[in-house]
Amino acid sequence: MLTSQRKKAILDALASDGQVLANDLSARFGVSEDTVRRDLRELAAAGHLQRVHGGALPASPAVASFARRQEMESDAKRRIARCAAAMIAPGQVAIVDGGTTSALLVEQLPADLAATIVTHSPSVAVALADHPTLDVVLIGGKLFKHSIVTVGAAAVEAMSHINADVYFMGVTGVHPAAGLSTGDFEEAHVKRALAARAAETVVLASAAKLNAASAYRIGGIELAQTVIVEASTDAKLTEPLERDGVTVVRA
Repeated sequence: MLTSQRKKAILDALASDGQVLANDLSARFGVSEDTVRRDLRELAAAGHLQRVHGGALPASPAVASFARRQEMESDAKRRIARCAAAMIAPGQVAIVDGGTTSALLVEQLPADLAATIVTHSPSVAVALADHPTLDVVLIGGKLFKHSIVTVGAAAVEAMSHINADVYFMGVTGVHPAAGLSTGDFEEAHVKRALAARAAETVVLASAAKLNAASAYRIGGIELAQTVIVEASTDAKLTEPLERDGVTVVRA
């Protein structure tokens, strides 16, 4: 089998099974595990998969630039955002993450909602500047331009003073084994810190993020109490999450 054929077979197996293991691929193709690992390394470099210990998982396409992500699945993201916005009750303190779905979320907030929104996204804060009854707390820090959010020690320290009712987390990967992940090391730390300051964490997960993984792990699936997905999401993608005790809400 040619290298190109073997790589295509790896991607086909990944698409059908949701993960591949290096030792299984070695036996299947009759090549060494070193050869398989080289194939996986090259496929990962091309952005086709995410390498993990012992094999690989589907790579999340949600690590594209902010502008590119704004163009992806806008209708589905809007439905997820509308569902999330409806979860914020009057008087609550809600943490809203950065990202394109979060930007849509704040657009859906009722004009008469009296609550507090905490965010480390300047874009989210500016979008709420004219809202008549919302208090907005903007967490400062170093600007991570890819997601237009603040990160770093200053941001994490500021978060330690917050007790929120709910945190709406944006991720690039949701996988039952690999957990919740994102494409930046510092951003993963910030998201984990925010989850620790909220009574409930709600993950906003469009189809591209399910059964996918990115380079940096935020935490296990158990970090989330609720995941909002598209109404049409295949049950085989959500059943593993529900078995782990996560509430799946279809929008």
